Amino acid sequence: MERINPVVILLVEDDPGDQKLVKVSLKRQRIANELHVVSSGEEALDFLHRRGKYSAGVPRPDLILLDLNMPGMGGKEFLRRIKSEPSLKTIPVVILTTSDSEEDIIDSYHLQAAGYVKKPVDLENFKHVMNEVGEYWFVICKLPKKE
Repeated sequence: MERINPVVILLVEDDPGDQKLVKVSLKRQRIANELHVVSSGEEALDFLHRRGKYSAGVPRPDLILLDLNMPGMGGKEFLRRIKSEPSLKTIPVVILTTSDSEEDIIDSYHLQAAGYVKKPVDLENFKHVMNEVGEYWFVICKLPKKE
C-alpha cells in the first residue's frame, strides 16, 4: 500500500471482541488510520451529528464499517437514516457482519451500502479480509473530498 494519508474510520459494532479484531487488523496495515468505535446506531448518529459526548467535535469519517445486527437501532435502519441525509449520504458504508442472508445482502445494497463483507470466524481470515477492505477503500478507490 502506498497511500499514507490519514483515514478516518467509524466502526459501528456492539461486540467488544469484534471491535478489538477490527482495531488490531487495521493497526497492522500501513494506513495512517484514525479509528473511532461506537456501539450502536444511535451512538453513531450522535457521532455524525456531533451531539452529546461528541459535541466537542469529531472528524467526519471517510468510511463507516457497519454491523447489521445490533440491539436498538439495527444497521439497516442506521443506513436508511444516513443515506437520506444530504450531508451524510456520500460517506461510504461497508457492511461488516456475520450474516450471509441473501435478504440482508439485497436490503443493504438497496439502502445504498457501498459493500457487504461477511465477517470470517477465525482470526487469520478476519485479518486478511480487513487487509483487503483497507487496500480497496484506501488505496484503489477514490473517495470524495471531505466537506
